[in-house]
Amino acid sequence: MPNQQKKYLIIVAGPTAVGKTTLSIQLAEKLKTEIISADSRQFFRELNIGTAKPSQYELDKVPHHFINSHSITETYSAGDFERDVLKLLELLFEKHNYVILTGGSGFYVKAVLEGLDDLPQPLPGLRDSLTKRLASEGLATLQDEVRTIDPKFAATKEIANPQRVLRALEVYLTTGLPISQFQQKKRLTRPFESICIALDRDRSELYQRIDLRMDEMLRAGLLEEAKSLIAYRSHHALQTVGYKEIYGYLDGEYGGAEMERLLKQNSRRYAKRQLTWFRHQGNFEWFQADDYEGVLSYIEQRIGNT
Repeated sequence: MPNQQKKYLIIVAGPTAVGKTTLSIQLAEKLKTEIISADSRQFFRELNIGTAKPSQYELDKVPHHFINSHSITETYSAGDFERDVLKLLELLFEKHNYVILTGGSGFYVKAVLEGLDDLPQPLPGLRDSLTKRLASEGLATLQDEVRTIDPKFAATKEIANPQRVLRALEVYLTTGLPISQFQQKKRLTRPFESICIALDRDRSELYQRIDLRMDEMLRAGLLEEAKSLIAYRSHHALQTVGYKEIYGYLDGEYGGAEMERLLKQNSRRYAKRQLTWFRHQGNFEWFQADDYEGVLSYIEQRIGNT
């Protein structure tokens, strides 16, 4: 018999290394519920060291979903994630009144909360060829193409996102129409209430955590992991911070010391972009990452007022 009580999806978002995993597990244990990962690289079971997945100990404490759920040999989009998460939530809400969705991939979080525009399926092989062009020609070249075919899209912040640039080119090359014609910006209603929480830390502390995490990843074998995946380096998950810098080193573009510097610098820049993205969404309540009691109190208040 379905549980008819009101259902809540609790979003725990924020930049890389801020402490989302720790706080999400604390909340899940308190609320006796499960966690869905919205980290677009943790889906892939071959990517372990460079994606900062929860440890086996953490995974054993609370049931997690969408970690190690797919192979790097597959293409898995935000639209796929939206559909799969909504199906999963139907099942989870049969036994829980609260479910936690956590991660720093803002576009994937947004897909679950609001839905995505109904974009056409790309021509077979088109994404792979565009991804190879991104790797060989660089983002700026593809951005210039998008500015020519779709000035309206190019005027948005999405022009800085490599995956959105690839999608814009996919749509145009498939249909002959700019992606902006398909983007209606209609927010879909969901059969649950969302409680959106974002975590932050003092900037110097956050950057120190990022640097330490990168040191740990390198000691744990990040270079060897990237080498083992080199056949898939054109995959979008490997064209991201933490892997692309290593492929530059392997290509002989710079030495090991420069690789390490770029890994840390680009990770800090990525965290800054994540913070900016979530702050522009306007529906997140911000907390310091170690303020578990404050977060819990806010959730209880929201539930009591709805």
